Amino acid sequence: MLKEIEGIIIKEIPYGETSKIIHVYTIDGVISIMCKGAKSIKSPFRATTLKFTYGKFYIYYKENKLSTLYSIDIIHSLSKIKNDITLLSYLNYITELTTQVLKQTTNNLYTDYIETILKIDKGLDPLVLTNILEIKYLDYLGVGLNLDSCVLCGTKADIITIDGDRGGYICTKCYQNEIIVDKKTIQMLRMYYYVDIKSISKLKISDKVKNEINYFLNTYYDRYTGLYLKSKDFLKKLL
Repeated sequence: MLKEIEGIIIKEIPYGETSKIIHVYTIDGVISIMCKGAKSIKSPFRATTLKFTYGKFYIYYKENKLSTLYSIDIIHSLSKIKNDITLLSYLNYITELTTQVLKQTTNNLYTDYIETILKIDKGLDPLVLTNILEIKYLDYLGVGLNLDSCVLCGTKADIITIDGDRGGYICTKCYQNEIIVDKKTIQMLRMYYYVDIKSISKLKISDKVKNEINYFLNTYYDRYTGLYLKSKDFLKKLL
């Protein structure tokens, strides 16, 4: 049965001398597809079955088995990302992160993942978009943020800062010696969580606020998620 699916290639696996198997992330999950002869120089699939090809894949679909590629129509080239080592590193990281989160949930992450990539390729701030995705993924990892009150006493009043090691908002009564962040940082953390990524058309956030949120999330992920991703380490070295 010939079937059309929209998706993005997140992994390539060599198969024999001339073929490969690709893993395509779709709205229905990850589908494995055999691409016969795709590594051959003359193959029309040679350039279109590379990692991070985003398009419509026409396949001979076999449920619970390896499907076979028939043709591909490119939806978006993602050329801005693919020609910039820093942006490509962001894409590698959010793809590896998404792959790990998918192991913990049956929820649909595809739309947020794709929209984040498309916004980055349009030139919107990759750090902010990545942090937004990271915050949304915390719920699926079982360590979602409490964005309503102090994580220590539960009060909703007098929130003074955020701390990754302690797990979130800190009020004046529970404050010890944590770094005091900008008030805007506390507000923006909530906005990151609730914003619809697809609706974002511009991002105007100060470097101070961006860096404080990113530092908080790096610390929180390291302490509470148990995820240690090579792509994140590489990205940190670039920034």
